[in-house]
Amino acid sequence: MKKVWSMYFSGTGTTEKLVKKLADDIAEILKVERGDIDFTSKLAREKKYIFNLDEIVVFGVPVIAGRVPNLLLKFLESIEGNKARVVPIVMFGNRSYDDALIELKEILEKDNFISVGAGAFVGEHSFSKELAKGRPDEKDFEIVKILANKVVENIVNKKYLKEKLFVKGESPYRGYYQPRDSKGNPIDIRKVKPKTDMELCNKCGLCVELCPLGSIEKERVDVVSGICMKCCACIKKCPQGAKYFDDANFLYHKEELEKEYKRQGNVEIFY
Repeated sequence: MKKVWSMYFSGTGTTEKLVKKLADDIAEILKVERGDIDFTSKLAREKKYIFNLDEIVVFGVPVIAGRVPNLLLKFLESIEGNKARVVPIVMFGNRSYDDALIELKEILEKDNFISVGAGAFVGEHSFSKELAKGRPDEKDFEIVKILANKVVENIVNKKYLKEKLFVKGESPYRGYYQPRDSKGNPIDIRKVKPKTDMELCNKCGLCVELCPLGSIEKERVDVVSGICMKCCACIKKCPQGAKYFDDANFLYHKEELEKEYKRQGNVEIFY
């Protein structure tokens, strides 16, 4: 192995933090070069990514509704692995990762990557500042170190040639997680978009740069003309605190998540 890459989509920075740490730990053990690929921006996903046999890619995405974000699928399928080793990582906001990890693993293997380890880690939920607050934390990074050592062990011993990596999940995949109201009726928040308090906004344009789908108008930052995937980058990273959601269904779902999933979510690693 000659190089270890971290490659990730990370709206609010939690997936980035975790994936980079794992890549750093693997590279340190192997004493090889490091590199980073952030494909959060729309522009970054317009590039072609091709890897080599002597590279390791720690590949991370957030979990949305229990699955790999469907708006990323076309891009993910365009990557060429060329038998590079890969460590699929999903970051979930304390509820569950459902079938996201097995889905990401299978997508990357179709891209001709070879899986040598995998993990589902907990990160602060994009909707909330309280749900899984502070995650990933030092205890999570201790597990990252364990996974790094197991990945290197797998590569050195060529375990991946003897048996295919197992991860939890169902294939065919289950449907996307469906939030419900107090009466059990489905809540649909797909078309909900953030609002802007123009009395707080100083028109710095950071939200325009941050939006991974390029959906916020440059000249009218209060206008979201495209799709919103609820990554909440524009909300959590706005220096003025000017972005917010006011949709009743969205707020109900957020509050229910905070009530029901206060417990510490468990990390799971596979090697």
